Amino acid sequence: MPRAIAKRVLKTESDAISALMKKIDADFENAINLLYRTKGRVIVTGMGKPGFIAQKISATLSSTGTPSLYLHPAEALHGDLGRVTKDDIILALSNSGETEEITKFLPIVKKIGAKLIAVVGNTKSTLAKNADFVLDVSVKREACPLGLAPTTSTTVMLAMGDALAVALLDKKGFKERDFAFYHPGGILGKRLLLKVSDIMRTGEANPIVNENMTVKKVLLAITKARAGSANVVDSRGVLKGIFTDGDLRRHLEIEPDLVNKKVKYVMTKNPTTIKKERLAAEAFDILRSKRIDELPVVDEKKRPIGLLDVQDLLKAGLV
Repeated sequence: MPRAIAKRVLKTESDAISALMKKIDADFENAINLLYRTKGRVIVTGMGKPGFIAQKISATLSSTGTPSLYLHPAEALHGDLGRVTKDDIILALSNSGETEEITKFLPIVKKIGAKLIAVVGNTKSTLAKNADFVLDVSVKREACPLGLAPTTSTTVMLAMGDALAVALLDKKGFKERDFAFYHPGGILGKRLLLKVSDIMRTGEANPIVNENMTVKKVLLAITKARAGSANVVDSRGVLKGIFTDGDLRRHLEIEPDLVNKKVKYVMTKNPTTIKKERLAAEAFDILRSKRIDELPVVDEKKRPIGLLDVQDLLKAGLV
C-alpha cells in the first residue's frame, strides 16, 4: 500500500508540472523582462507552506545573480514593508490568491510603487487582480487524499520558481564562473575559482635540485622540504625531470649503489607540468588521468616555480 500511495502522489504531481508547461504565456515572458530590468531586489513572499517555497525561490534567485530576499507577509504588516522600495519587485505566492496577510499589504505596495508578480492558483483572485503580471499555477487536485495539505500546489509553485530563475539567468548570460562567485565555500566554487598558484608549494617547500646531484643529496632535500618529490633542473634552471618516491622504489632493487648515482639517471624525464594560472581542478584531472601524485608548476621558460602534490588538493577540499 505505501508504494502504491507514493506512486500515486508522484504521478499526480508530475502530471501537474507537465500541465504547467501550457501556462507559460506572455505574462511569463513579461515577468522575465521585468525581473531582468529591475534596479532593485526581487522580494519573494508567501504564507504557510508557500512561504517555504518562497524562501527557496528567493535563495535560488540570489545564488544565480538576482538580488533577492524573503519577506514574511505577517511581519510585513508590522513594519517590514519598510524594506520595500519603488525599485523592487514583489513576487507573491498564494494558491487561493486570497491569503489575508498578503492582500492586506497590497495597497501599501501600490503606494510604494513596487511592481507585483503573482504566482497564484486562482487567476480571478484579489492577488491576481492587483498584480502587474500573473503566473498561473493552478492544479486539478492536491496529492493529499483529503485535498487539504498543500502538496501538488506547492510542487508546482516550486517548479514555476525554478523556471523563472533559470530563464532569468539565461537572459543575463549567467555562467559557471558567475555561479561559483556566489558559492565560494562550496566544492563548485573551489573547482571554478581556485587556481594552482593558490595552493602550490613554493620556496623551501618546493625542492629544486640540479640533475648532477646524487640521489642521496636529493633525498635529503626532499626530506628537508617535507615533500614527496623534487624538481630536477639543468645548469640554466630549466626543468629536466622530477624525482619521486616511485622512482626511488623502482630503482632500489636494480641499482645497488643508488644513493650515489646522479639523479638524472633515475629521475622521470620530461614530466607532465602545469602553469600557475590554471585551475586547481584541472591539475586534479591531470593527476587522476595520468595516475601520478606530483605535478611541477613551471613558468613560460619551463623553470619550476612550484610543486603541486595530490595532498595539497585534498587539503583544499577539491577531492
